Amino acid sequence: MARALPWIAALLLAALPAVLTPYTTDLVVKILIFAVFALSLELLVGMTGLVSLGHAAFFGLGAYVTVLLSPEADPGNVALLAGAAMAVAALYALFVGALSLRTKGVYFIMVTLAFAQMAYFVFHDTQLGGGSDGIYLNVRPVLGLLDGGNKLHFYYLVLAALVATYGGLALLRRSRFGHALAGIRVNEQRMRATGFNTYLYKLAAFVLAGALAGLAGFLLAVKDGFVNPELLSWHESGAVLLMIILGGLGHLRGAVIGAAAFTLLKELYATPGFVGDFLADHWQLTLGLTIIAFVALLPKGLIGLLERTR
Repeated sequence: MARALPWIAALLLAALPAVLTPYTTDLVVKILIFAVFALSLELLVGMTGLVSLGHAAFFGLGAYVTVLLSPEADPGNVALLAGAAMAVAALYALFVGALSLRTKGVYFIMVTLAFAQMAYFVFHDTQLGGGSDGIYLNVRPVLGLLDGGNKLHFYYLVLAALVATYGGLALLRRSRFGHALAGIRVNEQRMRATGFNTYLYKLAAFVLAGALAGLAGFLLAVKDGFVNPELLSWHESGAVLLMIILGGLGHLRGAVIGAAAFTLLKELYATPGFVGDFLADHWQLTLGLTIIAFVALLPKGLIGLLERTR
């Protein structure tokens, strides 16, 4: 029954547009995009044991590639733009991972942060992507009858991307490759002693995680029609790390639940109609205190609460 829950949730999400308002549809799409982003980091942190503080670099690169490669007048191709966003993010992940994976622990965290900040300043301090002002997507891409500018079409495109990402990672966890990553997370030295080239396994996971983050960046760029350097900042890396911690490390469902909880809490605390003008102006403080309370009371995350209730 537990294995069927994600697919039941996917079917419910597929039926949601019939009852959602335009505002709530936009909010759900945002949650689904960040769920893809959170799943990409879950592959690194939860499945491989690599805590990265520079994951937003691949997310932002995917978004920028989407806008920079989009034609100015004619709509681009969804598949080509998504593939390009994932490919560029994966190539940068290959470069970053090849160097950063030679370090461990806090040094690995700092190296990934340094590479992310380097990418951030490339877009922030140059006119490559419009500088600090960012750039706009002129025409949303299409693929046959699929129109990225149609909100209903785009909703199902994002949902399909999330289902494919979740399903692919679920299969990966059960594969030999996934078991090797789990072994590396638990005891890398023992895995090396049994003959595994742990460096190559970690590099492959790093590149795949970067590609999935690039996919999430592509979806966000099409959704908003605008990108800016903040998508590559360490704040974004910290936010997605909080999502998987909030949901529960080591669980794919936890990454999705954490993305939904974080996005909804942020939306709630930033809305004056819900919390008042004063708290809405200081939503970062309120959100931070809430997450501290969750982590203190639920060390296994929200997925742990669900399992305890069941």
